[in-house]
Amino acid sequence: MTVQSEIETKLATGINALHMDVVNESSNHNVPAGSESHFKVVLVSEDFDGKPLLARHRIVNKILEEELQGKIHALALHTYTEPEWQDAFGTAPMSPPCLGGGKS
Repeated sequence: MTVQSEIETKLATGINALHMDVVNESSNHNVPAGSESHFKVVLVSEDFDGKPLLARHRIVNKILEEELQGKIHALALHTYTEPEWQDAFGTAPMSPPCLGGGKS
């Protein structure tokens, strides 16, 4: 299992996420090709309601405690409540209707 998969699995079971995005950003850093050491995590969860940023990060860090002790060198966390997410980014746009793509 990849480190990214481990992160996704642990967060999916540890947080009631409305939206989760885990991005391996290792290639943007001075590490060997194929490394999995630098990640960005975007989480939207009701679990963050009423909690300050530091408390939200502590929740995530506790879930990923084992990985943070060795496998993960850097972890950028972006944690939002649902209203914060909608205020900042709106809702996901609808896909455009299919026009057939030239099919007869």
